[in-house]
Amino acid sequence: MRVVGMFLAILLVTGVVTPAQGAVGLGEKAPMANVPMENVDGRRLSIADVAGPKGTLVIFSCNHCPYVKAWESRMVAMATDCTKRGIGVILINANDPAAYPEDAMPAMQQRAKEKGYAFPYVVDATSEVARAFGATRTPEVFLFDSSGALVYHGAIDDNAQDEAKVTKRFLADAVEAVLAGREVVTKETKALGCSIKFRKPSS
Repeated sequence: MRVVGMFLAILLVTGVVTPAQGAVGLGEKAPMANVPMENVDGRRLSIADVAGPKGTLVIFSCNHCPYVKAWESRMVAMATDCTKRGIGVILINANDPAAYPEDAMPAMQQRAKEKGYAFPYVVDATSEVARAFGATRTPEVFLFDSSGALVYHGAIDDNAQDEAKVTKRFLADAVEAVLAGREVVTKETKALGCSIKFRKPSS
């Protein structure tokens, strides 16, 4: 965990906030929103299926990443709160379980049960949804407003290692702005975390 904190501090000090190359742009709609993906409860759900009346939160996540584990309690609390307030939520795991067995469906199901996920946690079985978003990290968040336009992309907050030392709550502030019908002030930050372990494209 110390390594996570040191890496995060370096990135924050350097002020790197450039979004991933090819990432869905601000104001754009969610790509591949109608593609069904297997959820931990056996259903097949798309981003469009979970869209809320006040917005939609898409989080690329996984099981094994230490950044996900560091942010997880905050991520779950935020996602649960969003579902109660009219923002649909979906967590998407695009990692190749052949490379990381901890990210296979049985482990996802166990994780969702243990952590009390009250929202879908689905498998991007080809990693094509992640590629379409331009997502490269876990966790990486994309918040869309009630019209379906992207209004925030990046990290959850500015300190994965220690919640008590968080000074900028990027996602929480963006969510409150969306719910209040205000413009999001900080629209993009650097998504910090493990690289997505993309599945090989089918030939």
